[in-house]
Amino acid sequence: KLVHVTSNHLVLVKIQGKMMNLVMAVISIAITLSTILAIVSFWLPQMTPDHEKLSPYECGFDPLGSARLPFSMRFFLVAILFLLFDLEIALLLPLPWGDQLSSPLLTFTWAFAVLALLTLGLIYEWLQGGLEWAE
Repeated sequence: KLVHVTSNHLVLVKIQGKMMNLVMAVISIAITLSTILAIVSFWLPQMTPDHEKLSPYECGFDPLGSARLPFSMRFFLVAILFLLFDLEIALLLPLPWGDQLSSPLLTFTWAFAVLALLTLGLIYEWLQGGLEWAE
């Protein structure tokens, strides 16, 4: 059998060879650098922490006091409501691509349904008093 090799094929083989050399160079540099850093970390002197370094310190708070600060549950409720409504708003983001549906009326119906659901959820939370910050 005769194999016909064109110059384009030779160029492609050379490019693939150069890419393989580049990949091997990056891998060998990464392995060498990580090995050197691991060896150097064993040669560095071990630090012996004293009492001050072992004690927790955070911005001037008393490290021996209670770590639990009183937090308002309203804050968590508003944060969760924000996340829920934010995720529901994300459902409206693909709306510009909705013109690919069979009719524009179908796109409008889906958008109206999502907005109606958002509005009903907001009205429900408002009536339940979930959005009142102070009583």
